[in-house]
Amino acid sequence: MGWDISKLVERAKAGDVSAFDELVRRTYKSTYQLALKLTGNVDDAFDVLQESYFRAYGSLKKFRADSSFPTWLYRITSNCASTLIASGKARSHEILDRAAQVADTSRESDIEEMASQSIDRDRIRTALMSLPKRLQIVVLLRDVYGFAHKEIADRLGISESAAKVRLHRGRVKLKEELGKIAKSRIRGAESDVELPRAV
Repeated sequence: MGWDISKLVERAKAGDVSAFDELVRRTYKSTYQLALKLTGNVDDAFDVLQESYFRAYGSLKKFRADSSFPTWLYRITSNCASTLIASGKARSHEILDRAAQVADTSRESDIEEMASQSIDRDRIRTALMSLPKRLQIVVLLRDVYGFAHKEIADRLGISESAAKVRLHRGRVKLKEELGKIAKSRIRGAESDVELPRAV
């Protein structure tokens, strides 16, 4: 097929299944790579990929070319990956290894410092998964997987400045959530301590 993507989208919208198959063929590799980076696991990446194309096919008639088809598909893929991770059904714990290291070393965030102070992976996962999805995905892409701001913006179909704002808000919220978790664990530990009885 020699059609460009916009023509393939129009044909697929009109019910041409072969046109949608061609869209899948042209976007499969980059979409899979994104799913793999977000999930850190081949099986999860394939699950996300399948769900992404399923959702894209079902929503194709609502696609309005405000962004390119690949950008729209990246957004769907990011949402599917975020949903899988938040559900706790992800098969891999590799994301925790990376989250504990935190790829971004800018002084804007002291997440890495907190991780080095023995904040365990369960706390990081809990705090990360408690973020609103639009903030969570930007923090994952930047701080866990090391995507550049422009790459994040392109994949999510937002401006680079919007990506930076979401990242800042996500980091602030993440620090707040980590603080809350730490406080609740301290309170829990204190309640477990038996005080000496008065004689």
